Amino acid sequence: MKSLKYLVVATAISLGSCTKYLDVVPDNTLKLEDIFTLKEDAYNALAKVYSYLPNDERTHVTTWTLGDEYVGRLDLNNTTSNLRAIRIMRGLQSQTNPQLGFWSGSEGGKPLYIAIRQADVFLANIDKVKDMSEMEIADWKAQVMFLKAYFAFLLVQQYGPIVIPETTASPESTKEELFLPRKKVEECFTYILDLMNQAIPKLNERATSNNLGQIDQVAAKAIKARVLFFRASPFFNGNQEYFGDFMDRDGQPFFPMQANNEKWQEALVAINDAIATAEANGLGLYKFEKEPFIYDRPAFQENTERMKKLYDLRMLIVDPWNKELVWGNSNLDYYNQGELAHSTNIRLPEGYGDGVVNTAAYSWQWMAATYAMAERYYTENGLPIEEDLTYDYNNRHEIIRTPGAADPAYTHWNGYMQPGAETIKLYMNREPRFYANLGITAGYWRAHAVRINTMMYGNSHGGYNSSQHTTDFLATGIGTQKMIHPESQSNAWQRTIKFPYPIVRMADLYLMKAEAMNEHLGPSQSVYDEINKVRDRAGVPKIEVVWADPTLAKTVNKHKTKEGLRDIILQERAIEFAFEGIHFWDMWRHKRATSAFSSPVWGWTHTGTTGNTFFVLEVKQQRRFTITDCLWPISLNEMNTNGQLIQNPGW
Repeated sequence: MKSLKYLVVATAISLGSCTKYLDVVPDNTLKLEDIFTLKEDAYNALAKVYSYLPNDERTHVTTWTLGDEYVGRLDLNNTTSNLRAIRIMRGLQSQTNPQLGFWSGSEGGKPLYIAIRQADVFLANIDKVKDMSEMEIADWKAQVMFLKAYFAFLLVQQYGPIVIPETTASPESTKEELFLPRKKVEECFTYILDLMNQAIPKLNERATSNNLGQIDQVAAKAIKARVLFFRASPFFNGNQEYFGDFMDRDGQPFFPMQANNEKWQEALVAINDAIATAEANGLGLYKFEKEPFIYDRPAFQENTERMKKLYDLRMLIVDPWNKELVWGNSNLDYYNQGELAHSTNIRLPEGYGDGVVNTAAYSWQWMAATYAMAERYYTENGLPIEEDLTYDYNNRHEIIRTPGAADPAYTHWNGYMQPGAETIKLYMNREPRFYANLGITAGYWRAHAVRINTMMYGNSHGGYNSSQHTTDFLATGIGTQKMIHPESQSNAWQRTIKFPYPIVRMADLYLMKAEAMNEHLGPSQSVYDEINKVRDRAGVPKIEVVWADPTLAKTVNKHKTKEGLRDIILQERAIEFAFEGIHFWDMWRHKRATSAFSSPVWGWTHTGTTGNTFFVLEVKQQRRFTITDCLWPISLNEMNTNGQLIQNPGW
């Protein structure tokens, strides 16, 4: 939202001290109409509704650190106000004060029932604005109606069955109108989809350049597709295993007990519509089309095709408003020191750049990638490292050196790895996304407008420094540079490059389509084609080629069964959307979260100063994620206030 950057002032649209939607009527209800007189005031009200989008760019309150991709510096994790999503992954969720609770806005979560209330107020009053055209009013109403539906979806994602507000609260509202029971999951999805279907035809097809980030038909259709995609997934579609005894007061199950495969077809129809609308408006997979940075131009000359791939992937997220971004959240506070871009970036070592050395401002160097991420990416052949027969999996931790600069073999690695540098086999012969996204020993870190030769050893570039910053370090010895623009610098907010954090992008739609087709009818060339769109951009071979090759694939033809192809698609998504907050929900949708996220977080011994002392795996953090954790608890305060509520299982 280029022009919706929290333009909200503390006017009457604020709900003041109201902390709940269901049981408190705002004192200023009768004054809210007064601000819908002029367009400028109504615009602030519109911005206020957008302000309830989750702050997923802020390190301590993001949902993107759910799962097993990130780990923060270890001295932060016992502070209750820090790294809230990681606290959930450690088994520290609480029904007293739920972490990232969207129901009542507890512990870093946005209060989405207040957001829905705010949307209702807007919809009830926007027609009174005097200096807006009917077309403008219709578009703004449609945006807010869609946001109302989206907020309800985020609530369903966290809580399953939710309370559906049937009327707007007023001073005359009765107890029966205020205190409502939870609806069944299928009713919740119907409510969400009905609102979306009402809003979409009235939206502008594509937002103008002055309104980037505002909901339009392209974004709305993509989110509607995601809603149907979740509805068809095993967590919501016949989940008797988890919720067979989760009943309402009439003894009826909150969740559908029988799986309905046709829900995948309904999702597929919506996905196809979203893709068609997006492509008709010029969207597609991102390709870098500018001049490379000066420091990479020699590598581009010698290793042209591979460097083009690296730039396609390295710039994918951080090149603002590029053609792949379907919808992004640009509600970024320029002064707020909470962006993942800051907490993942390393400090500028001595000898580089413009002399701003070792400052922690806007390059904190303490959100690391887990060791699991170093293994998750494919080999150069486009296969998991344990599935590629040509990959020396058993000796993957063996210390080696990269080819020297004069060695003809170095041409292949030019721009990817440093010449003649110490590293391990695990870091060699991997797909381009591995090198674009991660910060590794003997690789390159593109930030601060320079290319840094990272080693990650103690007292080396990117590594733990016992004399300068003992609390700012990557605990696993592995970094993620995916969220850092190469020209972002430290020391002042004006030196950082801002970009919208993706909510949905085209690659997601293509892989959603592949999954929906596979789940509905099983493997086919059409499914492979959708996956290959993403693989081709990533620089890895086609799925039907490598998985059918007995000289490469350990499990030959795994792609020819629905179950095997499901695993392949989920790993493709895990790699393509690494660090973007999607992998957790993918595992959650398929009821794999408890097994995937209950293992310890491992990493290298970050204090080690040589390969022999650094490349030693150690447990960095214990994790515990159970079936109970799959649904957030409703806070005890809400439960005590509304006697109609039934708590989620296990809480």
